[in-house]
Formats: sequence, C-alpha cells, structure tokens
Amino acid sequence: MPAAVDRAGIPLDAVVLIVRAIEFVVVILSGMVAIDLLIPSAGRYDVVYSRIVFVAAVAFAVLAETVGSYDIEAQFSLRKAWQRVATAWVTTALFLLTLGFLLKTSDTVSREWALGWFFTGGIMLLSTRLAMTIWVRRLKRRGSFNQRVAIFGAGSQGAKLANYILTTDKLTITIVGFFDDRQDGRVPTSHHGIPVLGNLSALVEAIRDGRIDQVIVALPWSAEIRLQEVVSRLALTPVRIRLAPDLASFVFARRPVVLLGEVPVMTLFERPISGIDAWAKMAEDRILSSLALLVFAIPMALIALAIRLDSPGPIFFRQPREGFNNRPFRVFKFRTMFHNHAQHTEITQASRRDPRVTRVGAILRRTSLDELPQLLNVFQGEMSLVGPRPHAPSTRAGGRLFSDVLSSYAARHKVKPGITGWAQVCGWRGETDTEDKLIKRFEHDLYYIENWSIWFDFYVLARTVTALVIPTNAF
Repeated sequence: MPAAVDRAGIPLDAVVLIVRAIEFVVVILSGMVAIDLLIPSAGRYDVVYSRIVFVAAVAFAVLAETVGSYDIEAQFSLRKAWQRVATAWVTTALFLLTLGFLLKTSDTVSREWALGWFFTGGIMLLSTRLAMTIWVRRLKRRGSFNQRVAIFGAGSQGAKLANYILTTDKLTITIVGFFDDRQDGRVPTSHHGIPVLGNLSALVEAIRDGRIDQVIVALPWSAEIRLQEVVSRLALTPVRIRLAPDLASFVFARRPVVLLGEVPVMTLFERPISGIDAWAKMAEDRILSSLALLVFAIPMALIALAIRLDSPGPIFFRQPREGFNNRPFRVFKFRTMFHNHAQHTEITQASRRDPRVTRVGAILRRTSLDELPQLLNVFQGEMSLVGPRPHAPSTRAGGRLFSDVLSSYAARHKVKPGITGWAQVCGWRGETDTEDKLIKRFEHDLYYIENWSIWFDFYVLARTVTALVIPTNAF
C-alpha cells in the first residue's frame, strides 16, 4: 500500500476523460492519415471524407463508452482494454457500413481508403491504449489516484474492511488510520499496521484540516442509535461518507450489489446461462441435434441391427437420470448389456471387462456410440449437446452416493446435462470408482457452468471428436 499522503489524489475520472479525448482525436487523425496516404487527390479537407471521419469518431466514442472501454478495470488491465477498444472499433466500422448502405453512399467512398483506415485506426487505437495503460498504471503505483480514507470503527468489522482494502489491487485508497470512540482498551492501538488515531472529535478535526477525503463507517448495523449519532455529526463535514458492510457480509464481499428499486441488494448467485444466452444455447442444441440425427440416421440404424442380432432384448435402454433443476427424466442409450442384467434403480457403473456387457455393447461403449440416441433427449429439450454428464441418483463413488461425497453436488444441475462435457474431454470420463475422480469431474463441471459461452461449447465438441478418435477410460 502506498504511504499516507497529505495531499488529495488526482481524480481518476479526470484521467479517464483524457483517455476519452485522446482516443477521439486518434480516430480523426487516423482517418486523415488514411486520406493523405491513399487518396492524394482528395486533399486533407475533402468534405465527404471529413464528415465520415467525424461521424466515426462520435460513433466510436459512444460505442466505446457502451462496451465499457472507459470503466475502471479497463484502465488497469491491458487485456480488457484492448478487447473493449477492438470491439468498439469493429462495431464502428460495421455501423459505418450499414449507414452507407442505407443512405446509398457507399459507392462514393474509396474501398481502399476504408480498409486502410480500418487497419490504420485499429493499430493507432491499440497502440494509444497501450501507452495510456502504462501511464495510468504508473500513476496508480505512485498512489496518485489514492483517496485518503479514514475508517471509523476499530473493531473486527473495521479490521476486515481494512484487510479487504489492502488486499484488493484495483482500489485507489490510502487508509489514513482508524478512529473509534472506545478508548478504554476495548480496541487495539492498530490493525494491519494502521494506527488508531483518536475518537470522533479527532476525526472531525482531521477532516477540517483537509487531511481526509472519505470516511467509511465500520460499525455493526445492529448499533442503530450509535450509527445515527456518528453519521449525523460527520454529515456536517464536506467529505464523502460511506457505510461498510455488516460483519457477516464480508463472506460475500466480492458479490455485485444492485438496486432493487431504491434498496441496494447483494447478488449472491446468478442463474447461469439465462436470458439471451439461454435462447442461444437452446437454438444451438435444437439445430445441431437435428443435423446430427440426419447425419447419423443410417449409422444408428446399422447399430440397432447389430444389437438385435447380437443378443435378445430391446434396442434402446432408457434409464432414470437427474436433469436440470434436479428434475428426473429418462435418458436414451443403445443397449450395451444383456437384457436380464439391465439395472433401472440401484445402478452399478460398468467396469473394465464387465461380464454384463455384450460383444457389440463393448464396441459401442469403447467408441461412445451408445450415447448417440441421446440426440433425441437433446431434441426434446431434456439435455444439451454440451453440459455435465447426467448420473443416476443411486450411483456411488467409493461406496458412497455422489451427493454424500459432495454436499454441493446438486450445483451440477443448474444447467441441462449434456451428451459430452468439459470433464469428459479433459479425461474425466468412464467409471467414477473413487471419490477423487468424482471431485475432479465435479470441479470441471462447475468450471464449465461458470465460464459457459457458445465458443466454449464448440471447443468442447471439437475436443469430443478428437477424444472419440483416441478413446480412453470408456468401457
């Protein structure tokens, strides 16, 4: 943490305003450079091209603001900054193309100039943001943005708050000290090397002397009368006053806070793959499962014939599974075991050289072709192509039910189960005979749920094809 300072920090908003202005100018300069290099006859002050450049600069400024290019985290993270600047610039180009098409003016603009400007402007914007990020990071390391903050309340709540501030790099805060009215030995003289400087009167005096920019009151919310007394006195001073979360709230300190009307509430967990993402995944499942059923129709018919010729019994095997939100459903599979050995309730996972498996069934399990009928479950909306693999409620690991091994096992059911999943392509497929294997599979499933995207699904599907070519752990 930077050393305490006697002067107020530079407003970070002012620096962000400078970044905005510079990037606005960069868009205009890049357009003018492209005009000079690619259209010499047009001249620097050609009206048509100059108007296009100005419109692009305004559009970029709006779009960059929209995608979060000037948010605090984008000022200190080059990866986030480049990603958002590039998104804003590409969107600006698409906006200009659409505008030109609607106004029927695209034929009057040089395509060579447009492409040259797109690449020139992109390079100049990314280079500028690199330089600005380095500059902003340097200022942050010096503590130039740091506000001088006093914490009123030197108890455990204040100590937790101080620890959070000291261990969170993105904050621009210098803790001047603790203040507390309890001076009878009930509070220590310091926390984390930060001294207790006095009582409420001493805090007000420090504010009057211009040594404090912000006060965070860290008192138990149950002490309502004391809170009101402290806040009413601090309200007469010209500094920002904030209320720290109650002690129990530090367990969820990194959760986002939103407004529910006028009341701030903390979001503990979001529903995964919701809103437009849910629609996108549903479309992905329905479209790809339909195409897959058409592609695999003949192979599935041949497999069905082979099962019928190999052993008596039904072609398909339907077994109960737990799906989305722990709702039960029956999964389709090609039958791979002798009909009289099929298990529908107390299910024992297949093991290597399992005597219950038929000859054709062994081949189907080794190649995972027995899972193909689950495309019907996907088409019906009971499963997804990619997601945590569905397990029967009675399946065990190391002799214990999955739900007994992991108390949070049901978190896998926040999304629909899948034919393939992140755990499977990472090698955690087949028999789950030990608790360690179950834990690893569970960790991979949670990672998938928390980091889902359409592109992640496509990556898992591509990895699945590779895994089918070189099968492991399936029997």
